[in-house]
Amino acid sequence: QVQLLESGGGLAQAGGSLTLSCAASGRSFRESMLGWFRQTPGKEREFVATASGSGAIRTYATAVRGRFTISREYTKDIVHLQMSSLKPEDTAVYYCAAVAKYGVASPNEVTDWGQGTQVTVSS
Repeated sequence: QVQLLESGGGLAQAGGSLTLSCAASGRSFRESMLGWFRQTPGKEREFVATASGSGAIRTYATAVRGRFTISREYTKDIVHLQMSSLKPEDTAVYYCAAVAKYGVASPNEVTDWGQGTQVTVSS
């Protein structure tokens, strides 16, 4: 059974930091990009960041580049998203995702989803 299990998230103040983690299991994810999307009510789910199997190729959305850092533990199919300099507009449900392509992806290119974890940034 394929599973993407997220942890982390919660409440932070503007300018603060949070770290999300996701452990993927149930099949091999070595050829997949692992990363994160986010969604706020009434809006489409949007790409945040992904990392390749080795972690060497990392792609970020413009809105988070320079503030968020994605890393991947190659042998364990675990991916982390370190979020710093958080802004209220970063408030969203963050979803772990497996994607079969490099670069910025759209939600319909995701092969597997996690359940989502809430991140709330107060001003």
